Amino acid sequence: MTNRFTGEAGKRLDHFLQEQLTQYSRSRIQSWIKEDRVLVDGTPAKSSLLLRGGEAIEVSPADLPPLKATAEDLPIEILYQDAAVIAVNKPAGLTVHAGAGQHDGTLVNRLVHHFQGLSQLGGEERPGIVHRLDKDTSGVLLVARTDAAHRALAAQFSGRTVEKVYLALVNGRIKDDTGRITKPIARDPVRRIRMTARLATGREAITEYRVRQRWEKFTFLEVRIKTGRTHQIRVHMASLGHPVAGDRLYGAPPAARLFLHAWKIAFTSPATGKAVTVEAPLPLELAGWLAGL
Repeated sequence: MTNRFTGEAGKRLDHFLQEQLTQYSRSRIQSWIKEDRVLVDGTPAKSSLLLRGGEAIEVSPADLPPLKATAEDLPIEILYQDAAVIAVNKPAGLTVHAGAGQHDGTLVNRLVHHFQGLSQLGGEERPGIVHRLDKDTSGVLLVARTDAAHRALAAQFSGRTVEKVYLALVNGRIKDDTGRITKPIARDPVRRIRMTARLATGREAITEYRVRQRWEKFTFLEVRIKTGRTHQIRVHMASLGHPVAGDRLYGAPPAARLFLHAWKIAFTSPATGKAVTVEAPLPLELAGWLAGL
């Protein structure tokens, strides 16, 4: 089905289309442009075309064959499981599921090996995945074993009844003992791999924090997020001038890893109807980092 848009002045063609076709990745949109599936005033154009405004833009998407996650016999740490849910402890550096340029070595590849049945609502490349953690973030992640469990968990996430608590070390000394950040989050229009809280527009995002300990150059926080936006904690803390330690993407000095850990998650099990709280202990390298301060 062809999608039709009217160009906006001053925007690159690929950036404009990603804003309009948010369900697709930038790389997929760029591949359509290269394949002449995007016409500007009836003519194929380059990704870098700067729009004047008012152009008639037509996009004819091409479906890519779905990826199918293959089983890989690699270790996985299970924190909790019942008939509906598996909670795993994801290490930093591990991607949750396949994406652009990566089809193996993910958490999903490990899950498929260790568990025969997982929810298929996310498709063959994302079995069981209800929510995600950034590649460089460690901690507890929930996986749905059945489609019914997936729907129930997704409803809890969208209804904001799931409690998500992170531990983060940020650069600088935060003055207030507690705080609440409500700046909306949007894709950075200049650096597309980043998000930003500097724009007036964006998706609602709510982050609350409590100071656990302070040092001269760092503050250790317990962070609760009420929403689940991409890079939410990283963006919100950077917007205060206190980027997460090790987060070079958002202005922190380089370090061995990002100091952001999904410590605790509380939810209602679709299998039992009972409240469940799962904790992932702070990784040894992060505990050692704190001890060194």
